[in-house]
Amino acid sequence: MLISISEVLETPVSTLLGETIAEPKTDDLKAISEKLEIINLQLAQRAATRRKMFHWLFISLCVVIVTVSVVLIVLNSPYLGWDYSDPETAVVGVVFHASEWLFVRLVPIILIGAIVGIFLTRKKD
Repeated sequence: MLISISEVLETPVSTLLGETIAEPKTDDLKAISEKLEIINLQLAQRAATRRKMFHWLFISLCVVIVTVSVVLIVLNSPYLGWDYSDPETAVVGVVFHASEWLFVRLVPIILIGAIVGIFLTRKKD
């Protein structure tokens, strides 16, 4: 009967009988240091993963910028030869021109920032 009561209450039978059994004490400092070591390794892995992610993000940003620049150079602003008497064509031409203008003005700053980011996030031996 004591066994079934201990299972229901989820307590040992010795506690139901009033016995006090001293649990063996582990070395608290050693246990804490092992847990801290595990946490430290997890944090180091997370930092390495984040560094790799940003490194490849900067590299891909540089590749995208160079690709778009090459496409713009090859196309050579085709909207300049369009007939702007049609209002819809004029609006599309202005949008193309404005986006190309912004790209040419902002990309050098972004490209320099991405190159600096690549060097800052490289793996240090």
